[in-house]
Amino acid sequence: MPQIMPIKELRNTNEISERCHAKREPIFITKNGYGDLVVMSVETYEDITATVEIDQAIAESELQISRGEKLLDAEKVFQNAGRERLEKV
Repeated sequence: MPQIMPIKELRNTNEISERCHAKREPIFITKNGYGDLVVMSVETYEDITATVEIDQAIAESELQISRGEKLLDAEKVFQNAGRERLEKV
């Protein structure tokens, strides 16, 4: 269930921070009964943005497949990724 609190509660910054970190989900702030802001921990924000980036990459890949673009060989990609990682060390 989403966490919702009125804007006047923003004065309680320590409590809001603790709730954001404890539940690892955003808190929706209302103003005059309507949604106004979203507050979340940095960790939650990073999780959400990482998910969006993955979703965008999948959508782009599906579009490339539907266009009939040439696909990369997974084994070669992973071999090259491993080689690049070793070269950085």
